[in-house]
Amino acid sequence: MSQSPDNTFFTEIRQILAKARTQVAQTVNTAMVEAYWQIGKRIVEEEQGGDSKAKYGTQLLQNLSTHLTEEFGKGFSLANLKNMRQFYRSCPEKGIRYTLSSELSWSHNCVIMREENESAREYYLTQSKQHNWSVRELKRQLETQTYQRLLSTKSTEADTEESQLTTQKSARNILKDPYVLEFLNLPEDPSIQEKELETALINDLQKFLLELGGGFSFVARQMRVSTETSHFYLDLVFYNYLLKCFVVIDLKTTKLNHQDIGQMDMYVRMFDDLKRGEDDNPTIGLILCADKDETIVQYSVLKESEQLFASKYRTVLPTEEELIAELERERRVNSEN
Repeated sequence: MSQSPDNTFFTEIRQILAKARTQVAQTVNTAMVEAYWQIGKRIVEEEQGGDSKAKYGTQLLQNLSTHLTEEFGKGFSLANLKNMRQFYRSCPEKGIRYTLSSELSWSHNCVIMREENESAREYYLTQSKQHNWSVRELKRQLETQTYQRLLSTKSTEADTEESQLTTQKSARNILKDPYVLEFLNLPEDPSIQEKELETALINDLQKFLLELGGGFSFVARQMRVSTETSHFYLDLVFYNYLLKCFVVIDLKTTKLNHQDIGQMDMYVRMFDDLKRGEDDNPTIGLILCADKDETIVQYSVLKESEQLFASKYRTVLPTEEELIAELERERRVNSEN
């Protein structure tokens, strides 16, 4: 009768095999992405002589698809060959972008290459790798225009350096406007209560953390901050390890007003005084509101503050046209301010 292996010994062997299989899968993935890039390069050279502006038909691709499918099986449809061609065009040189592309799956690359903005493609490549986004999550980030929403919180001067978005760590490069919370399955209803919104966010905390972005970890709900005479309760508190600071979120299911801004200013000052650690950067206060008046934003402490921010939220996924229009409106207001 055979004896069962020692649990520790068995676990170590399993870990060795699991690690080896992961490395093999990564190696195979990198090799396939490299092959698809090379195929795309040869297609471009054959069809266009390297000239991206030349006109061409699909006959060559159709014939190639037929021959490759007969010999190698699935994976070489006309659509996928077009993807390989687009992949090479979006990444013609073997630089940093190519390195990131080769570390992601082919499915990830097929999603990212559809983005026309070069800086946005670099952002999605970097974030997919850093945060291990699934293909489904990557698609959501693109559909909700995450990169553009991040840019909407930046000042006009900062917008001239879009490439800094992937490297510079500041609140304006991490906070978004608006936040899209369609995963809560709440109606876009002005009668919604703040408690209801707060509960929904906590119940779907994982998706909310993904929407908040990189570096956020949950700290507390309804955190009590006390002075000698009063108690105050903060809706949601997070810590961002990229910014190295606490982020206090105040939920407002109505239009932003100056009292909301004054309240958040007080919360941030109190939190810095009573809760902030010696190694922490100054606390960030984010008012998440149903709507906001840009006149109030312009003539309040929000305009110049590096600690206080206000962003709208949407509980229904807007159409791409609606979202683009809203982002353009935000950028126009920022440029006028």
